[in-house]
Amino acid sequence: MSAETQAESFENSHVLDPAATADSQETINKEIGDIHAAYRQGVEAGGSEETQPRIDFAPYRSSLLRHPTKDLHHVDPETIELWSPAFGHRDVHALESDLTIQHNGEPIGERIIVQGKVLDGDGRPVRGQLVEIWQANAAGRYVHKRDQHPAPIDPNFTGVGRCITGDDGSYKFTTIKPAPYPWKNHHNAWRPAHIHFSLFGTDFTQRMITQMYFPGDPLFSLDPIYQSITDQKARDRLVATYDHSITSHEWNTGYNWDIVLTGSNRTWMEDEDAE
Repeated sequence: MSAETQAESFENSHVLDPAATADSQETINKEIGDIHAAYRQGVEAGGSEETQPRIDFAPYRSSLLRHPTKDLHHVDPETIELWSPAFGHRDVHALESDLTIQHNGEPIGERIIVQGKVLDGDGRPVRGQLVEIWQANAAGRYVHKRDQHPAPIDPNFTGVGRCITGDDGSYKFTTIKPAPYPWKNHHNAWRPAHIHFSLFGTDFTQRMITQMYFPGDPLFSLDPIYQSITDQKARDRLVATYDHSITSHEWNTGYNWDIVLTGSNRTWMEDEDAE
């Protein structure tokens, strides 16, 4: 691609889609604030707390399209599982959890370790579970044809990894800290930096997906996906904790994040096709 073509492509990438910029960030913020205020009033009046996101959350413009809208139909789970993969320690290599060694060179960005435990609602470890992650790179770019915003692709970072939880429910990934990235929910919309997590149960039909965020992100209050969880304590459970004991001298910083699958303190889970 010539320099002229590259420049033209870069300029075109900044042309805003009118349908995606019809609403300002201020409009989104007001909608979020009104919904949260109504929720708090409901709780104060004796209503129940919400620990999971609302299926339809107006500030998150495409939320209506991200869940079933028709009656569900019963299926035979045994028939489905006959055609589903089975996972075990022989299927997942230990090196698959290190996203920084998958190519010929070092990826660009802040090297981090993210570790924690997968627990049930009573705090017991969930062992032998497949955990997958995927994420943007240090410039906020996914290696995906649908991601066309003008941030560089790192040839040494694909952004996917997986591991199996240990007997104590533990998992551990070495990766690069992702950057925020723009999306088309509204004008000047940016997602906070995050890592997607996918957890499998004993078969392929038992899949749960969530997102891990980093502490102190200034975009939290502006993001309608994060804010679709109306309860602050539930939102806080999506944010990892910086842990200096995981940090290595001149090598990486470290974060700890536990995932709770059930109970009142469960971690928020999302539809599979969310951003």
